[in-house]
Amino acid sequence: MSLTAIPISLNIGNMGSKIKFFLLVTFIIAAIVSIKISGLDQYLDQERLRTWISSYGAWGPIAYIIFYSIAPSLMLPGLPITIVGGVLFGPVFGTVYTSIGATIGASIAFLVARYMGRGWVREMLKGRWKELDAEVERQGWKVVAFTRLIPLFPFNMLNYAFGLTRIRFSHYFLASFIFMLPGVVAYVVFSSSLLGLLKGNVSKEFVIGLILVVAISAIPVIYKRGLIRRH
Repeated sequence: MSLTAIPISLNIGNMGSKIKFFLLVTFIIAAIVSIKISGLDQYLDQERLRTWISSYGAWGPIAYIIFYSIAPSLMLPGLPITIVGGVLFGPVFGTVYTSIGATIGASIAFLVARYMGRGWVREMLKGRWKELDAEVERQGWKVVAFTRLIPLFPFNMLNYAFGLTRIRFSHYFLASFIFMLPGVVAYVVFSSSLLGLLKGNVSKEFVIGLILVVAISAIPVIYKRGLIRRH
């Protein structure tokens, strides 16, 4: 079985990607309207926030990374945390800190499934992990790369699922870090422009980030259409 034929709820993955993007847009619109009405926009100066974070020295970024590292194991959604990283730290450092936190978080969940909670996680995933396990045994890190770029599983469940397979941890870690990066960059760059957007400033970061988010969200749709044409 090739990567293009992984039997894992593709329609669910596509629907999840669309819902994620819709929720992001809804969240942004609701936040802008609420903040404008309440007058809180005068306090949301990005440089002021960065200065406040900097006043904690190394502890600000470390606290953010630690929280992101714990979140996947607790099944907390990563998108809101990613948005916070972009707002607080900007496109460059936001990408760095979010990538570190997301990769560590994915690795912790992986190790929990492999060494500590195999029975519980197996019951939670039921039969779906067996299909993934068989494909990982044949394709190795390529499956990790593929599923990070094209979401066939919800992110948190995927971390646990890979922990139940035979893939090497080093392969999982590197593939996760590298192939989660496009999505991290897209959402962090986009969210880093939100405070300026609240003040009516449409920055280049907003335009670039919006294009990247749309492109990332379109990958599952493009893949699905390509798969249909092959058959």
